[in-house]
Amino acid sequence: METRFNLMANEVGAKLAKRFAGVAAVLQSTALPQSTQELVSLRASQINGCALCVDMHTKEAAAAGETATRLNLVAVWREATVFTEAERAALALAEEGTRLADAHEGVSDETWAQVRKHYDDDQTAALITLVAMINAANRMNVIVRNQGGSYQPGMFSAAAH
Repeated sequence: METRFNLMANEVGAKLAKRFAGVAAVLQSTALPQSTQELVSLRASQINGCALCVDMHTKEAAAAGETATRLNLVAVWREATVFTEAERAALALAEEGTRLADAHEGVSDETWAQVRKHYDDDQTAALITLVAMINAANRMNVIVRNQGGSYQPGMFSAAAH
């Protein structure tokens, strides 16, 4: 399968990518733990079938010290013992916020209550934005058929500047 369109080689696409990278930089500067951000991004990307983002967030998490065990169990987090209650709340929000078309209510009250139990207002704002942004990135990459496998940690860091 070949990439259909190189967004980064297009003037408008490159400008939009810079804005995405800017939002990512703001998210990284928040108090929402980086490990949680990577786990959430990885889980949404798995659901959406975005190979590039699965590749990127797995490698970024590993480079930041995340264990192979936890990364391997993200897809089955409900049946794994290696995630904290706060991480479980974030992963539930990621799944429910990603699968909006699968549930008429969107994010359940139970999941929302767990998120609010574990995250303050700033962290909650970051988490909501993270879920929205990773879903947008997943969709763009899937539409143009960007492939996974060649990502190197930090590869897109310069895009924010």
